[in-house]
Amino acid sequence: YTIGGDLARSRPVLAPVSAGLLDAPLGRNYSPGIGLPMATEKNRLPESSSERAGRSPVSGSSAPASPPGRETLLSRIAPGILVAATGVGAGDLITASLAGSIVGLAVLWAALAGALLKWTLNEGLARWQMATGTTLLEGWMLHLGKWVRWVFMAYFFLWTYSVGGALINACGIAGAGLLPLGDPRTSKIAWGIIHSVAGLALVWFGGFGLFQAVMSGVVVVMVAAVLMTVILVAPNWAMVAKGLFVPSIPAGGSAWVLGVLGGVGGTVTLLSYSYWIREKGRTGRQGVRVCRFDLGVGYALTALFGIAMVVIGSRIVVSGQGAAVALQLADQLAAAFGPAGRWVFLLGFWGAVFTSLLGVWQSVPYIFADFLDLRRRGRCGETGGSDGSSPSGTEATPSAPGTGPDLKRTAAYRGYLLLIALVPMSLLWFSVKQVQLVYAVLGALFMPLLALTLLILNNRASLVGRGFRNSWAVNVLLAATLAFFSVVGIREIIALFG
Repeated sequence: YTIGGDLARSRPVLAPVSAGLLDAPLGRNYSPGIGLPMATEKNRLPESSSERAGRSPVSGSSAPASPPGRETLLSRIAPGILVAATGVGAGDLITASLAGSIVGLAVLWAALAGALLKWTLNEGLARWQMATGTTLLEGWMLHLGKWVRWVFMAYFFLWTYSVGGALINACGIAGAGLLPLGDPRTSKIAWGIIHSVAGLALVWFGGFGLFQAVMSGVVVVMVAAVLMTVILVAPNWAMVAKGLFVPSIPAGGSAWVLGVLGGVGGTVTLLSYSYWIREKGRTGRQGVRVCRFDLGVGYALTALFGIAMVVIGSRIVVSGQGAAVALQLADQLAAAFGPAGRWVFLLGFWGAVFTSLLGVWQSVPYIFADFLDLRRRGRCGETGGSDGSSPSGTEATPSAPGTGPDLKRTAAYRGYLLLIALVPMSLLWFSVKQVQLVYAVLGALFMPLLALTLLILNNRASLVGRGFRNSWAVNVLLAATLAFFSVVGIREIIALFG
C-alpha cells in the first residue's frame, strides 16, 4: 500500500464485529508524551485497536503500518490543504470583500476566529475517526437513531443541488472574466459547463494522487494571486494589525462580523476530510497528532485568504451580491493598477472557485456511497435500538481503523459524481443571487448539527475511550460554535423568507 495511492490496491477482508464492541472503550493502555495539553493518565490517548494488534491497519498483515512520520511534509499536510481549497469559494470571497468595503479592517479578527471554530469541528471529526475507525457519518447512523440518517440525506440532496449550481455559476463567471466567449450570459453558461465537465473527467479518470497534485498546484496560484493583490492595494499595516488582534464590532457591523465568522472553511464538505485521511491510512494517537497539524496548516491558509479579501475590499468600493461582485473588484483593481491588477485578482478568484468545485466533485460522492454501503451491510438496518445503536445479537461491521471499502470504484460513487456534475447545470439559467442564498441557508443549518453531534458522541467514553474524549476547552469551543451557527442559521432563514 502506498500513501496517497488507491485503496483498491490493498482491500482488507474484515471479520464481522459484534455490536457490543462498538460501545466498549478502546483500551486502557495510555502512552505518555504525545504532546497533548495537560496530559494525564486520564486524558492520554489510548492505542487504537489496530495499534494494539500490531498489524498494518490497511493490509491486515503482521507488518507494522507505515507511520505518517515517513511521509514527506507536503504529503502529510495534503488533506489540510484539500480542506482549505474546497472550503474557500466564491461565497467567502464575496462576503469578506464586501465586509472590508463596508465596515473596514475592524472585522479582520473574525476571519481568525472563524477558522478556529472550523478547526475545532474538523479536529473533533478526525478524533472520532481515529478512536473508532468509523467516519462521523457511520457514527451518526449507528448511535443517533434512525431519524438522523434520513433527515441528513434529505438535506444532503438539497445541498448537493444548490452547492453544485452555485459552484458551476461561480466558475462560469470566473472563466467569462478571464476569457469571454460572446456576450456575458452566454460566456458564463459556456464556461460553467466547461468547468463542470473538466472536474468530472479529472475525478472519473484520475486517482487520488492526481487530484491532490492538481488541487495543491491551483492553491499555490490562488494564494499567490491574492497576496500579490494585497501588496498592490498597499493597506495601512498598522490598521491591519489592530483589526487582527483587537477584536471590535463597528457600528452597524454585527451582521458583517457574523458573515465573516461563518463564511470561512466550508460546511458539509467538512465530512470530506474523513475520506481523505482514510486514503492516507491514519489511525490512533499518531493519526490525531498528524490531523491536528495538517488541519492547522489548512485553516491557517483559510484564515489568510479571508484576511486578504477583507483587506482588498477595504481599499475599493464594491456593492451587490453574487459571484459577479468579483468582476466589480477586478474592474476597480484594473482602474487603479492597470490590466495586471485585474488579471492577478481574477486568477486568484478562479483558483478559489475551481478548487472548490473540484474538491466537491471528488469528495461529496464519497458521502453518498458510504451511506449506501452502510445500508447494504446492515449497519443501520431496521433492527436498530431506539437510541440508534445495534441491539444485542445483531452484527455491525465498522471499518477497522485506517481501512474501509474502496468507495471510489462503486457504482454509487460514480453515479452521484455524474449527478452533481450534470444536474445542477440547470441553475446556470437562474439568478446567481438566488442560488447563493439557498446555498448559504443550507450550509448554515448543517453547522449546528455537526457541533451538537460532536458534543454528544465525543463525550461518551463508551464509544471513543477516555483518552479520546473532548477536553473542557474543546467542549467550550463546540458549545460556542453551536450557539454561533444557530444564530447565523436563524438569521439566514429570516433573510431568505423575510
